[in-house]
Amino acid sequence: MGSESTDTICALASGSGRAGIAVFRVSGPKALWILRRLTGRNEFEPRRVYHAEFSDPVSGEVVDDGLALYFSAPNSFTGEDVAEIHVHGGRAVIADMLSAVMAAGGVRLAEPGEFTRRAFAAGKMDLTAAEALADLVDAETTAQRRQARRQLSGALGDLCLEWRARLVRAIAYFEAEIDFSDEDLPGGLPARTAAEIGAIRGEIESRLADRQTGERIRDGLRVAIVGPPNAGKSTLLNCLAGRDAAIVSETAGTTRDVIEAHLDLGGYAVILADTAGIRATEDAVEAEGVRRAARTAEEADVRLVVLDGATWPEVPPDVAGAAAPDDIVVLNKCDLIDSGAIKGELDLSPLPVSALGGHGMDMVVAELTRRVSRLSGGGEAPVVTRARHRAALEKCVEALTRFDPEKSSELAAEDLRLAARSLGRVIGEIDVEDVLDVIFRDFCIGK
Repeated sequence: MGSESTDTICALASGSGRAGIAVFRVSGPKALWILRRLTGRNEFEPRRVYHAEFSDPVSGEVVDDGLALYFSAPNSFTGEDVAEIHVHGGRAVIADMLSAVMAAGGVRLAEPGEFTRRAFAAGKMDLTAAEALADLVDAETTAQRRQARRQLSGALGDLCLEWRARLVRAIAYFEAEIDFSDEDLPGGLPARTAAEIGAIRGEIESRLADRQTGERIRDGLRVAIVGPPNAGKSTLLNCLAGRDAAIVSETAGTTRDVIEAHLDLGGYAVILADTAGIRATEDAVEAEGVRRAARTAEEADVRLVVLDGATWPEVPPDVAGAAAPDDIVVLNKCDLIDSGAIKGELDLSPLPVSALGGHGMDMVVAELTRRVSRLSGGGEAPVVTRARHRAALEKCVEALTRFDPEKSSELAAEDLRLAARSLGRVIGEIDVEDVLDVIFRDFCIGK
């Protein structure tokens, strides 16, 4: 970010726009001095709330009255002196309060994520916790909130620290082999070390073999709606989304591109994708839509196959060939079919619905929620939530796989050092300057 840690920074920590309360945060060596200039009060006991009037230090005009708090270093979020100013959340109050803070002098506006980056630099949190804080701010579903809270409390970071500490102990043995080769070292250490390294590798591999549950919860599970043209896929999407997200027309082939809607199903984030109808076509644009539909279906975590009740029990060969045993099959326009015919035809066991009238949609939502919940795991174990974590852990496993206690002590120790360094990249202990800007630039201002 290129900022000096000695700078005093300020930002609106609450959301912008009209609100009941607005909170400004000031961090740095001049935080207390600025609070004194704004309030005219000299004494501020740390962690005590004061009612105060805040005035522009240049004009002397009272901007607003509210609450003032002071947190002394190192007992604050950033590890520095921190002041918090709580005022009314009107737009004019926010604008004039920010002007008053800046007029106090010796302070600049914070860059995105700068408060959290200072907390990281002060050792208040590791990188996994810093990323979890960003995820918590961005969380839109209960599952995302729960996962972010677990990561923020150190679920993955503490596990990586434990693995790294065990690796360091193993490295110490091989370092002793190198430095004290002429001494009599305790017997049986090579075998015990090899067993420990194997155990660590197995534990990391079990975390990586989680079907990317953490990433799914964080980014949202992808559900593709596929089927023949004019089966009612767009109507189904609109019904599930509760709004007109897709254009609905009786003309077959209306949907050409993938249309997405974001849902909260049972506390899990879901990205619902409506796709072009699957059929052979000579139209170049529609053919491209069909190709994208096939790709979206292939990449989806769950697929909703929509069949047309108007042509039931006929199922187009292209659709029947693309359907998989674990797909959720929906028979739309069920009001056109006798209920006995629905149960008696084929082995697809479709859920009968009328997306236009809403009939049977509760069954679709329930089945979707069940599938999404199952894929999301729902356990309390630490999970990998970002591609950065996964890449570093995979590098660690590669180094541990190369490790061979029968090799020279120098080579064995180097493999273990590379593995420990990869774990360090996850938590931010070593060699992470190249990723810091990428991580913190995505934070909102004031965090």
